[in-house]
Amino acid sequence: MKRMMLAMSLLVGAPALAHASSYEIDPVHTTTGFSVKHMMVATVHGRFEKVSGTVSIDDANPANDKINVDIDATSITTDNEKRDGHLKSPDFFDVAKFPKITFVSKSAKAAGAGAVDVTGDLTMHGVTKPVTLHVTDISPNVASPMDKKNHRGASATATLNRQDFGVKWNAPTSGKAGDVVVSDEVKIQIDAELVEKK
Repeated sequence: MKRMMLAMSLLVGAPALAHASSYEIDPVHTTTGFSVKHMMVATVHGRFEKVSGTVSIDDANPANDKINVDIDATSITTDNEKRDGHLKSPDFFDVAKFPKITFVSKSAKAAGAGAVDVTGDLTMHGVTKPVTLHVTDISPNVASPMDKKNHRGASATATLNRQDFGVKWNAPTSGKAGDVVVSDEVKIQIDAELVEKK
């Protein structure tokens, strides 16, 4: 009897085991943006308006975190119709041939207080390359009064070279030698709201 009571007390007193929680990206409250240098003098911003995906977060062990994202390349916008048409053309994203951009995580590791580096395969323009997303500002769960589900936010950044993905169009400017219309370096900024999957 004493052994049974001891076992029950240990079970009751034991902390709940931490586990990963699964979330869906809320496209209405998520911005998937990018920026590049134009003419090597100004920064131009753009975004993809259609994004979906899932995220798994293990607060106790970031190595278990996972991110899977699908981006509709045809939804690219820079708030300039002529420029958007050029970006959708074979000179850049060639969205008629490659309508989707995907990221599938392969590994994750803690990267300081409240930050996680998630490395995975980014497929764009028919080319797959490893890219690391630096994830920060991971908020705690907040219960929404609207849908009664847990919501949380996170931001992710990355820098990539578009030439690595076969997005090669460019033209020289009249500036100093080496100046071109569009920089090869592209900065990615994702600000996501996540909704817990029950």
